[in-house]
Amino acid sequence: MTRFDIQRSYDWNYENAPKGIPADIHVAAFDGNWDFCGLPVASPLGMPAGPLLNSAWILYYAKLGFDVLTYKTVRSRYRKSFDAPNLLPVDAPQLTGTADAVTQGPGRSWAISFGMPSKDPAVWRKDVEAARRGLRGDQVLVVSVVASPEKDWDLGDITDDFVQCANWAKDAGAQAVEANLSCPNVCSQEGQLYHSPRASREISAAMADALGGVPLVLKIGLFDDAERAAAFVSAVGRYATALSTVNSISATVRTDRGDPAFAGSSRGIGGECVRDRCQAELAMLASVARAEAPGLRLIGVGGVSTAEDVRRRLSAGAHHVQVATAAMLDPLVAVRIRKEIAMMDSLLLERPYQAPASTGNSR
Repeated sequence: MTRFDIQRSYDWNYENAPKGIPADIHVAAFDGNWDFCGLPVASPLGMPAGPLLNSAWILYYAKLGFDVLTYKTVRSRYRKSFDAPNLLPVDAPQLTGTADAVTQGPGRSWAISFGMPSKDPAVWRKDVEAARRGLRGDQVLVVSVVASPEKDWDLGDITDDFVQCANWAKDAGAQAVEANLSCPNVCSQEGQLYHSPRASREISAAMADALGGVPLVLKIGLFDDAERAAAFVSAVGRYATALSTVNSISATVRTDRGDPAFAGSSRGIGGECVRDRCQAELAMLASVARAEAPGLRLIGVGGVSTAEDVRRRLSAGAHHVQVATAAMLDPLVAVRIRKEIAMMDSLLLERPYQAPASTGNSR
């Protein structure tokens, strides 16, 4: 099975996407009636934006058991990827989210260093159309977007750029649009917008207005405590349909020789070592959402690799579960998860509060 080649550049992997899957692969049905933000889907399994570089990657994983596919974050202008390595294997215990450090080594976790690259809008808009055409009716295409601030931009300029990208994504066929308000690998304004409830409210309100009935998802990072999370949820709850929770945790990285990697800058860490912290964050957000915005959906992300991980995320309050690093390590991970769930008669996928199927931006 084709995997992202971590020895090659982002652009090489973009141009060398998988061509197809073996005919003997069987994807088990996922029991139950599921929807993503009111859109019918075959299962609650999906992939976040990171691994899905273009339509070819999306359609590859769509045939391998993933039903909500998120197009890698795009911009209103071309942005080059950081130089390789873009994915560095690390050996790390479960991270805490506070002053974490990891070391290069074998393991099922990666230091992630892309820097939110983007093809020119003329390229990605046409490619989004191809992705949408290739999906089944019970699958959903989400397009992740982010602003590209100039040095003299204010919040209004950033908001306008988000809206421009959202409109392009919608016109190209996105069934939901994700505003990426958190990226641990960039130092500019767009990287940590979720820390500001005011900025998040202005951006989400403008995007929801532009999108009309198209669901709006907000991508967020870790909160220091439930009080800060509540301030954010209260600010955006009227406009967002769902929150895509943490899929990486920032940490400093050292090479296997002990030298600082990435010129000493921290990077987002994804994979098994973030599983427990992301599970706890999801449970906290579920409690906050019940109090501040009961109709808000949650997408569980970060360290998911087994049927048990999926069950725990759904039981903790996720309406949908996304897999990234595990799917890049093993493209058949969703096939395996679905088989495990189908064989486990006693597995009860406890569902959290489900907003009505018609729920969109609850303004």
